[in-house]
Amino acid sequence: MAIANVQKPRFDAAPLIAALQELLGERCSVNPGILERHGHDESYHEAHAPDAVVFPQSTEEVAAIMRLARKHGAPVIPFGVGTSLEGHVAALEGGISIDMGRMNRVVEVNAADLDVLVEAGVTRKQLNNHLRDQGLFFPIDPGADATLGGMTATRASGTNAVRYGTMRENVLGLTIVTADGRIIKTGGRARKSAAGYDLTRLFVGSEGTLGVITEIRLRLYGIPEAIAAAVTSFPSIGDAVDTVIQVIQSGIPVARIELLDEVQMGAVNRYSKLDYAERPTLFIEFHGSERGVAEQSEQVKAIAADHGGGEFRWSVKPEERSQLWQARHDAYYAGLALKPGSRGWPTDVCVPISRLTECIVETKRDIEASGIIAPIVGHVGDGNFHTSILVHPDDPEDLRKAEAFNNRLVERALKMGGTCTGEHGIGFGKIGFLEREHGEAVGLMRLIKQTLDPENRMNPGKIFRA
Repeated sequence: MAIANVQKPRFDAAPLIAALQELLGERCSVNPGILERHGHDESYHEAHAPDAVVFPQSTEEVAAIMRLARKHGAPVIPFGVGTSLEGHVAALEGGISIDMGRMNRVVEVNAADLDVLVEAGVTRKQLNNHLRDQGLFFPIDPGADATLGGMTATRASGTNAVRYGTMRENVLGLTIVTADGRIIKTGGRARKSAAGYDLTRLFVGSEGTLGVITEIRLRLYGIPEAIAAAVTSFPSIGDAVDTVIQVIQSGIPVARIELLDEVQMGAVNRYSKLDYAERPTLFIEFHGSERGVAEQSEQVKAIAADHGGGEFRWSVKPEERSQLWQARHDAYYAGLALKPGSRGWPTDVCVPISRLTECIVETKRDIEASGIIAPIVGHVGDGNFHTSILVHPDDPEDLRKAEAFNNRLVERALKMGGTCTGEHGIGFGKIGFLEREHGEAVGLMRLIKQTLDPENRMNPGKIFRA
């Protein structure tokens, strides 16, 4: 639920802003429109603007900014492009928003070793456009054209995770500026190492609460020889999810397998001007050799048919696949049109694959009984699915129903051995669920936070309450 009337700490912003403007010139902004833009993400959460927004162009500038912020006791909030969904970029206690958008260089590509070094402001589409001529690509695709720094900070995944993993598996090393302005490097180019604590994994998913990520070294992959995508619909959502479970348990290496319920399909058809059946539907993509893709598709077609699946509608040409996946990525915005003037309250549970059908079917019943509008989509190949509860943020009854439904959904997932967030992160929107999920381990997380950020200036109010 949105947080209102948060009191800012007693630090004097004026001398800090003057010092930042001396350091950065016009790249330190107090323009009200820029401040407002940097105080909210894509969700229903209330905006909280920072006192200033800075636009560094190097790791050294970020370190200088961090030293000034420490001197003046100011909170710091890293910012990518603002596509997160749990209030990660809201300046709950004011302070400085560090916009990484001008640190957008692809520093080096090591094609022979399948790795790349990028600055944190590079977006996933920018990187793949840069790599295309070398026959390489970076597969993590959360939908939005997010920055790779933001994707690392939230441990993002998305539609390709079922085959290629998440950011956790694909980050080899980082450059980080700590809360006191030190520059440290973690990891390296070797594909494995047993040297000391795994600091890279500590910062992947830290949501800007431990330091500012300025560079990321990533794994790359060769562009597959053949790629084909297909759409097929089912009589019920249970039939669709049972198909997914059997595909995964059969070891078929699908690249993407996405679920959209009949409500979401209707919204997608209208928003993206498509004509698919308005039934529970799977979007599936296959990567590999020509022969491998043909074999995978025949196996999946046979499994789908056993569960009542309809005809496969194929998209083989790149432009057709792009249209299909763009429609999937636009599902959130398509859903908003179902309730004009609404904002989305996204949910993000993930459960063991064997419990997925049970969890989704129970959730569907809960939606219908609650009288809410909440289309279902999911990266179901790895047990992760979302509902987007449509709410009017100024309607208390809307918010009450949404909160009650979300609480039941998370409790359902946890009882099935799942998690409250498969990929969106905690931010401040899911703080209440963290202790329920992790218990005593949260105390250890707090100790790590206190060690690296003893003054609690790094994105305060996120992951933990003060």
